[in-house]
Amino acid sequence: MPIKIPANLPAYDVLTREGVMVMDEDQAARQDIRPLRIGLLNLMPKKIQTENQFARLIGATPLQIELSLIRMSEHRTRNTAAEHMASFYRPFSEVFESGEKFDGLLITGAPIEHLEFDKVTYWQELRQVFDWTQTNVHSTFGVCWGGMGMINHFHGVKKHILPAKAFGCFRHRNMAPASPYLRGFSDDCVIPVSRWTEMLQSEIDAATGLNTLLHSDEVGPCLVEDPAHRALYIFNHLEYDSDTLKQEYDRDVSAGAPINVPCNYYPGDDPSQPPQNRWRSHAHLLYGNWISEIYETTPFDISKIGLESTDLRA
Repeated sequence: MPIKIPANLPAYDVLTREGVMVMDEDQAARQDIRPLRIGLLNLMPKKIQTENQFARLIGATPLQIELSLIRMSEHRTRNTAAEHMASFYRPFSEVFESGEKFDGLLITGAPIEHLEFDKVTYWQELRQVFDWTQTNVHSTFGVCWGGMGMINHFHGVKKHILPAKAFGCFRHRNMAPASPYLRGFSDDCVIPVSRWTEMLQSEIDAATGLNTLLHSDEVGPCLVEDPAHRALYIFNHLEYDSDTLKQEYDRDVSAGAPINVPCNYYPGDDPSQPPQNRWRSHAHLLYGNWISEIYETTPFDISKIGLESTDLRA
């Protein structure tokens, strides 16, 4: 089944060219099934690039997905046209007031790691989002800074500034082969990393009810399950395109900013060579497994979301 997005959203043409099945409102209305309602709270400055990345992954499953784009209510982006934002995004305040519910919610990262959480202009509203997920979302997936913020909100786990940017492709160990979220995963896998902060495994272990699913000896915990809050937190970037790290590297080089060549990314660590994507299959596995778990556990009556057991597998 395809992912349901507006026909004039840029991701519609991008995914169609890639062979991902997409459909518009009229096509979806002719299918007598309940699609999974997935929200994307997009905190990244390059909104369209991020839309494409996540729509590609959640649209590759055999289920019909209805994707809703959400933004913070007062925060304005300078990197995406106002017309695009007005056409495709709704402020969280509107979503909150409508009382609508979602089978899943993705909360992206944001390039504001250097700030303390309470110094971020929309932090209080984002905390409202986190609490709202407990009554209006069946399963939440926090990505990079979004995951760091959510695990901090619910468990007090802090982010720590790194002496140098963790940048490149790092090997991660499968710590929970029996987890349904890691179904089909290898014993280890390569995952792109791009961050100035880290979460400490010792602090995650000290919190109640958290399970680390993927971990790197070089860059620490990556994927953490929080069953009590029906949430996953991933601190790295399986959703990245093949050239996303290259774009970040080229940007910093052009700006004269101090940056190392992303490790284990270019052949021979040579930036003149085209980068190789060694994480695509595991990206599809992880997000496909997440969608599958939602499908198997979410109430058919969407109004009952938030009333079920807190544990997805209960």
